[in-house]
Amino acid sequence: MTAEISRIVKTAFLLLSSLTVITGLVYPVSIHLLAQAFFNHQANGGPVSSNGRILGSELIGQSFGDPKYFWGRPSATTPYPYNAAFSTGSNQGPTNPEFLDAVGKRLAVLKKTHPEASGPIPMDLVTASASGLDPHLSPAAANYQARRVAKARGLSESQVTALIRSRIEDRQFGILGQPRVNILKLNLALNDLESGRPSG
Repeated sequence: MTAEISRIVKTAFLLLSSLTVITGLVYPVSIHLLAQAFFNHQANGGPVSSNGRILGSELIGQSFGDPKYFWGRPSATTPYPYNAAFSTGSNQGPTNPEFLDAVGKRLAVLKKTHPEASGPIPMDLVTASASGLDPHLSPAAANYQARRVAKARGLSESQVTALIRSRIEDRQFGILGQPRVNILKLNLALNDLESGRPSG
């Protein structure tokens, strides 16, 4: 009986040691090396740089409140928007009074800041994504803001809408998701357009 127990303990220890090495060392190191080799930009956070300075990530949204910039999708993360350490949605359903109140307030702000905009307000301007970190907007949501941005920048609306068109990203692999615009990249291109610099 003692020999049997000893054999079981030895087998369990060897199995534990093997799995610890495989799942705790071999697997994470392999994934890290593969990510660095084939997806280096994404694996390092998708940094977006200008003049050698990192300004943000193309993978995580950030807040823009100035009328001169396009505003991104609302974020429900706490204690501040786009908190990458606390990715979450509001988890509130469409009949939840708090959700309806939040959407109502966002609608009121958009109507006040875009008095000349016509047509319905795109849904992604008033609802947060499930992650709270979405860096993209639909082309419709970007175009909804074009007149405000153009006016604040002293640009023509046609210049701004042309810039939006040039920044539309297609569906991933041509089939996944919807066409979208990265707001950080769009705002940096907007700075370049206003200053007369060639946009990267």
